[in-house]
Amino acid sequence: MHLPVNESWYEVTTIDSDIRLISEPAINEFYRCNIWHIRGRERDLLIDSGSGLYSLRRSVAGLSDKAMTAVASHAHFDHIGCHHEFSHCLAHPAELPVLIHPDPHETVADKYATAEMFDRLPAGGFDPARYQILPVDENNILPLNEGDRLDTGDRSFEVLHLPGHSPGSIALWDERNGILFSGDAIYNGELLADNDNSDMGDYINTMKRLLALPVEQVHGGHCSSFGRATYQRIIREFLDQHDR
Repeated sequence: MHLPVNESWYEVTTIDSDIRLISEPAINEFYRCNIWHIRGRERDLLIDSGSGLYSLRRSVAGLSDKAMTAVASHAHFDHIGCHHEFSHCLAHPAELPVLIHPDPHETVADKYATAEMFDRLPAGGFDPARYQILPVDENNILPLNEGDRLDTGDRSFEVLHLPGHSPGSIALWDERNGILFSGDAIYNGELLADNDNSDMGDYINTMKRLLALPVEQVHGGHCSSFGRATYQRIIREFLDQHDR
């Protein structure tokens, strides 16, 4: 099944020579996933793929003209909607079954995928009862574990397993440049650990681990990017509130 094409649905912002932010501006910021496209000399990386309302690969220029690895930071609906469009996908083993057999409860679509998530409804409106995440072919997806490395030819990323928000949440750590692509483990907004598959104890341990990491720049799964001072403030405020 092919998703409809809508080139105006997506907005592309160039961050630097090899990093692009792709977003869905009609979706409210709280629900809007940051889709990160990292260009590489040998292979491109795509971190997350948005809501899946419109084809990402066919609507956004530059996503179909090179070898592409699509990484899922975790398997919530707002992050995996277009992963099925890519033939080389990676996710933590705890999230793989959800990408292959997406379920509204496991993807939290039953909780959050409503008309309230839009600032501007898509053409034809939005019917939660008809919304579905299309499955990734199990032959096109492989496990991604703690300590694995992904290389684009220009950048090298270490995979960090950061459970809490979900069991298989991961981040990609570019140690050489001090850049963390953090998914929903940390971003500059309301952090959620109250979903059925969230775990506050795991989240606290994740935050303690992140506090020791020499991060200079964070590109998160939601909201705007931020630097080290904000990074440390978010972590310390989270721990002050929850680590009692």
